Amino acid sequence: MTQTPSGHAPAQGQARAQISVPAQHPMVTVLGSGDSLLRVIEKAFPAADIHVRGNEISAVGDTHEVALIQRVFDEMMLVLRTGQPMTEDAVERSIAMLKASENGESDGQETPAEVLTQNILSSRGRTIRPKTLNQKRYVDAIDKHTIVFGIGPAGTGKTYLAMAKAVQALQSKQVNRIILTRPAVEAGERLGFLPGTLYEKIDPYLRPLYDALHDMLDPDSIPRLMAAGTIEVAPLAYMRGRTLNDAFIILDEAQNTSPEQMKMFLTRLGFESKIVITGDVTQVDLPGGTKSGLRQVQEILDGVEDVHFSRLTSQDVVRHKLVGRIVDAYEQYDSRNGTENGGHNGGRTPRHGAKTKGK
Repeated sequence: MTQTPSGHAPAQGQARAQISVPAQHPMVTVLGSGDSLLRVIEKAFPAADIHVRGNEISAVGDTHEVALIQRVFDEMMLVLRTGQPMTEDAVERSIAMLKASENGESDGQETPAEVLTQNILSSRGRTIRPKTLNQKRYVDAIDKHTIVFGIGPAGTGKTYLAMAKAVQALQSKQVNRIILTRPAVEAGERLGFLPGTLYEKIDPYLRPLYDALHDMLDPDSIPRLMAAGTIEVAPLAYMRGRTLNDAFIILDEAQNTSPEQMKMFLTRLGFESKIVITGDVTQVDLPGGTKSGLRQVQEILDGVEDVHFSRLTSQDVVRHKLVGRIVDAYEQYDSRNGTENGGHNGGRTPRHGAKTKGK
């Protein structure tokens, strides 16, 4: 696809791009059902004039914007060539990546097509891929480093992508087992007030990890793998005193670990193992006076070889678009009010079973 001066001459200071869509790509795959993908591009570049005729797309406007529009369509073609469909979300993220690269907000080493076509795990008819540049770099860091911290707000795929890499490592025999852990109860792992047996007390806190496993493995195989010890899901307290060899270990909700728990967990690392630690430092639920181990460890291990910190932002949220706006709104509120985690008490919520006034 080349930028040409064909058709009506653009006004002074403007440029024109003529984009030819190869015959093997039906126009609906490029423009979207009901031109939905085209509308995303038009919305992102409102000053440009984009027209479609047959398999030809023309764009007239500011030289810089026209060059970006052409790059967007080039990236879309590269993705479509792999057989992967384009979605409105993928087009929006491609545009955001290209604009960030142009504005110097990103080093631009990876193209949108490279990000969107990187397969992590294929399971049960679906493929898990990164959807943003930061997600791709997070996944790449897991390949390159022994200990990786994935830090960012809810919905950025921190735990889900780590789980996918764990299952991939197990299936490719890079490790012999997967160990998934998290603080069982946010306020210091106090389980006594909950009804039921120990496992019944623990289960609700580990449920998100089970849910992710069911997305990535045949559900019928999970009980067998757990019975054999190939997959272990346990509260963080169960890690004490162990050395974990030949394992892919994930610590989830790490913002709710104390500094002592974080040190204990990190020192469980054995030979031929990999650790991924995920958490959101804006959602700390520890009781008053307890410092988050995830916050502290960033200062302690900064610059240590083979330890990597991947930081994701609201731009990497892959849930409903509103989630990203909510995350931004809370960050703006905190910065305006000089608060942390949305409250002057450090984001604490009453501990389970704690008495509150009026109740």
